Amino acid sequence: MKATILFTGGKDSTYALHLAYLQGFDIVVLSTIYPLYEYSMLYHKPIFDLLRLQAKSLGLPLESMAVYSPKQELSTLYKLLKRVKENYGVEAVVSGAVLSDYQRMRYSMICDELGLEPYTPLWRIDQSKYMFELVEHGIEFILISINTYGLPMKLLGKIITDKDVYEIINRSRKYGFNPAFEGGEAETLVVNSPLFRRRIRVIGRRMIKSPYEGVFIIDSYGFQ
Repeated sequence: MKATILFTGGKDSTYALHLAYLQGFDIVVLSTIYPLYEYSMLYHKPIFDLLRLQAKSLGLPLESMAVYSPKQELSTLYKLLKRVKENYGVEAVVSGAVLSDYQRMRYSMICDELGLEPYTPLWRIDQSKYMFELVEHGIEFILISINTYGLPMKLLGKIITDKDVYEIINRSRKYGFNPAFEGGEAETLVVNSPLFRRRIRVIGRRMIKSPYEGVFIIDSYGFQ
């Protein structure tokens, strides 16, 4: 079945792409909504230049649309998926929704309107187990922002390992945040996966704003 994936370049959409491929979906195009405002409950804000590099590494075309306000989120998604369906003949839409009913219900609603089959392989997955699965399946990712107390700033810009996952889970129990960052505690960027043809190299620096807020500023990037 031909499919597109709602792709952000983070761990969730990349792993959903990986699982969909293993389930036999023919992923023919990446679909991305780019919010031009600070906070969206429906979409993550991708780093667009890096997104294009990820698409090139995956060997897939990237279709995108900007959205200018929260009121336009659903109509923009409808327009994007309609265009993708017409141009690529897709029959299904894969998403990396894990815990958000808000996201999953709205994605499903748009799919129903367009006659597309929604597929959410990560839905309600055990959060701690999921973090270990990412590492075990070769999803290499870094944290590019931290927005919660208890996550160590040393993880910014670092490829997350099994050892880091243990620390994240232990700290999530101590400080009460979601270990898979489903509450917006951190944002991730994938630099390599089994479906990538080339690994992505990023060079940057940590900027610590407070004990619970930091970002990894990317100064340069390219294929390794």
